[in-house]
Amino acid sequence: MEFRIAGVIGAGAWGTALAQVAGSAGLDVLLQAREPDVVESIRDRRINEAFLPGITLDDHVAVTTELSDLAHCDLILAVPPAQYMRSTLTAFAPFHRAGVPVVLCSKGIERGSLKLMTDVLAETLPHAPAAVLSGPSFAGEVARGLPSAVTLACADEALGERLMETLSAPAFRPYLATDLIGAEVGGAIKNVLAIACGIVEGRGLGRSAHAALITRGFAEMTRLGVALGGRAETVAGLCGLGDLVLTCSSPQSRNMSLGLALGQGQTVQQALAGKRSVAEGYESAPAVRELAARTGVDMPISLAVAALLNGETTVDRVIEDLLSRPLKVERD
Repeated sequence: MEFRIAGVIGAGAWGTALAQVAGSAGLDVLLQAREPDVVESIRDRRINEAFLPGITLDDHVAVTTELSDLAHCDLILAVPPAQYMRSTLTAFAPFHRAGVPVVLCSKGIERGSLKLMTDVLAETLPHAPAAVLSGPSFAGEVARGLPSAVTLACADEALGERLMETLSAPAFRPYLATDLIGAEVGGAIKNVLAIACGIVEGRGLGRSAHAALITRGFAEMTRLGVALGGRAETVAGLCGLGDLVLTCSSPQSRNMSLGLALGQGQTVQQALAGKRSVAEGYESAPAVRELAARTGVDMPISLAVAALLNGETTVDRVIEDLLSRPLKVERD
């Protein structure tokens, strides 16, 4: 199958950036947005002022509010917030044609069910071949054509190769993997860990503490990924370690900026107030905590973040508790 028309569901910053990538890769693109102001902005000015200001979109990118308009697309990129993936795909189901691949581009774990996005896709669009796109990529940089590399995971390697070639653009480089679980876990857990890194920055705890947190956080991410059936080498790639380093290193990350505000003394409510974009780590942290308990995986940093966001503890207590944990062998 040759992919010619890509439908992108979700016109937040990342969905808009991926529409730009697909357009620059030579595809005709139809970007679906829930917000009428976003559609109006793109149609009138070729800019998504609400979520990706300053970026003029490729002429190949059209926009609509209607999921039904994506019925003729031969490739779907699903980019709603993770907690809305199920309702979005359920709404799209009547218009999906069997066999049309769906590339999952949102990072998170569904609250309540504790399911990954591939599980949600299998339950809502059972006849859709699945792929996962994840990696270190800020939407604004990708949309401006700055170099970036990501993981594209697909169990069907032949389909994965076609998707990789289709979505490859001059400055956007996908690397193929077959381990969807590893790719998904990396993308979900790094958002929670980025909140922790933001707290370190906000409290002024120094670069040594920042580096230690990234390293020990990566160990947590790897343990959970393997426990769920993923491979450690996948988590060590762009979709895990690469994404973790990026998201934990810049306040461009919504999750790190949330942690930064908490570290500087704001409450969770104050830090989230007025934000139109979703900090996925805030939404996924409770699910990560439950998943760690279910699998028996030791994840002290992620659990501390979940407790803090739920109002069960304070920043100072979290720092004290983590620093007073029993000494152990590093590989554990």
